[in-house]
Amino acid sequence: MEPMSLQDFVCSLDPASLPRVLQVCSGVYFQGSIYEISGNECCLSTGDLIKVTQVHLQKVVCENPETGQTMVLAPNFQGHFSLLTGPQSYGTLEELVSAANQSSKKLPICFMSTYKIATKARVVPEKQPLKLVAVEMHLGTCCARCVLDTGAQQVLLHLPLSQKGPFWELEPGTHRTLLQVLQDPALRDRLLTCPALPWCSQTLRPEYKIEAIMHMRRSVVKIPSTLEVDVEDVTASSQHIHFIQPLLLSEVLARGGPFPLPTEILEVPEGPPIFLSPWVGSLKKGRRLCIHGVASPSWRLLASTKGRKMPRHFMISGAYQGKLRRRPREFPTAYDLLGALKPGQSLRVVATKDYEGEGLENPGFTSLAMGDRLEVLRSDQALGAEDRDTDVLVCQRLSDEAEKEGEEECEGDAEHQEQIMLPLHTPGGFVEELSDGRRYSLQDLTVQFSLPCEVKVMVKDTNHPADPLTSFPGLRLEEKIVEPFLVVSLDSKPGMCFEIPPRWLDLTVAEEEEPPSQPPGSLPVATVEELTEAFYYRLRKLPTFESQAPPPRPPKIFSNLRTAGTISAAQTQGADLAKDHRGQLKSVQSDSWLQEGPQAH
Repeated sequence: MEPMSLQDFVCSLDPASLPRVLQVCSGVYFQGSIYEISGNECCLSTGDLIKVTQVHLQKVVCENPETGQTMVLAPNFQGHFSLLTGPQSYGTLEELVSAANQSSKKLPICFMSTYKIATKARVVPEKQPLKLVAVEMHLGTCCARCVLDTGAQQVLLHLPLSQKGPFWELEPGTHRTLLQVLQDPALRDRLLTCPALPWCSQTLRPEYKIEAIMHMRRSVVKIPSTLEVDVEDVTASSQHIHFIQPLLLSEVLARGGPFPLPTEILEVPEGPPIFLSPWVGSLKKGRRLCIHGVASPSWRLLASTKGRKMPRHFMISGAYQGKLRRRPREFPTAYDLLGALKPGQSLRVVATKDYEGEGLENPGFTSLAMGDRLEVLRSDQALGAEDRDTDVLVCQRLSDEAEKEGEEECEGDAEHQEQIMLPLHTPGGFVEELSDGRRYSLQDLTVQFSLPCEVKVMVKDTNHPADPLTSFPGLRLEEKIVEPFLVVSLDSKPGMCFEIPPRWLDLTVAEEEEPPSQPPGSLPVATVEELTEAFYYRLRKLPTFESQAPPPRPPKIFSNLRTAGTISAAQTQGADLAKDHRGQLKSVQSDSWLQEGPQAH
């Protein structure tokens, strides 16, 4: 095939022959844009290959050949067109008949008038096609016997040869719609006439939008047919060519399959890593990656280690198969006990510090000794110094006998029924009293207990031989995150799968035709990933965390009591501790916490 303009190629294209592969013979660059303008491709280089998949008619430019005026017709234009034999018009019917005789044309011939023709029988509208079937004498006048086809009937008319026009000769045949004219290659660049248009003759120039696939272009390329570029059809010699179309992992996730999907990594997002796992260093351009499907379940838990100066942070999959045991929680102040108190759940604690309740004017504000056992009942308000209301926790003091199973309560025994009140600023430390020795799965733990929750991993996940969680004395399960992950494996390490979140690690890949090489049986999946510190605090800024209600405000009475000089130094220190602790909790939702997070945490 010889090179031709893109416009000529599209106008002569049979849509049934798609797709077609074109090679650009002369490139074009539209100054002002590197790739596209208004969503259309405007830069094609010589030698580029284009796989045309769809062609859509955008509009049709109608031009008056005499004046050069143009107008735009929509693709759904409803007018009908007739084909003119040439650009010449005739002043009278006699000139039309004489021209037909000179060109040896035989009757009948078709013609039209650009003006109305009034006869005794009826008025012929302008641009209405007529058929001249014979020349004969009628009522003593040489006339042209014509037939007017109205659709419902055919009307016979006798028009004198002296009838003035101008007249235009038409090609015989039926009227054609706009799409019929455009689909007929023989009618390209021919003169047409249409009663619905203001001009006697016009030419039609269609403009198309081409949808095509190009090498290394992620989306379908849209090219206007009017782009000034020459192309050559190389479909027959390019059957072996595979067009590489980049895909984002997020697009693979949205597409939903088919899986497994063999791919090659084309690009890795720039920026600091989000995981500290060994496989992160293997995500490089050119590596083969097999996508096995969407991870199930879709939820993950954020967890941080306990008992270390610098905590480590992990993301644990909902498919984690290790066994966990609950650990007692620690509470620096009574204020923290209020945050841990949940309706319908018993909360028992042991005091880890002595606390003297001196200087307060309510006898219910009792002192505590290290080792005292308490059951937190509810929050309340009590009358404190200067007759001001103070926020307190109502607790029940427990004796050693209270924990013995099966022992009946003695209603008159003060040791079992003594209720005390702790102001929220009480600085004495507390540790949760637990008698739960069960081993829970991660799923059961999240269902039965609210987060955050402190645990110890007793049995590692057998499907994850490198499970690091068993080596830590304790973990704090902080929050559940629901986010879709993809299960993938590297071709260099086909025996181990890991999970990638496209939202935060959106690799660019290219689909490959070769099937992936997989070992038999189900593949183990890494269910624990260690997070970088920066990514951990980035997750803590997610809306899931920001929507959490902040802890209750500490009591305002401390500033008043301190001003009045009625509170002791120890109590003032306790109030400051509670206030500082609130500042640490509240700063979880502030930007500055991202910088000071490890120290505050």
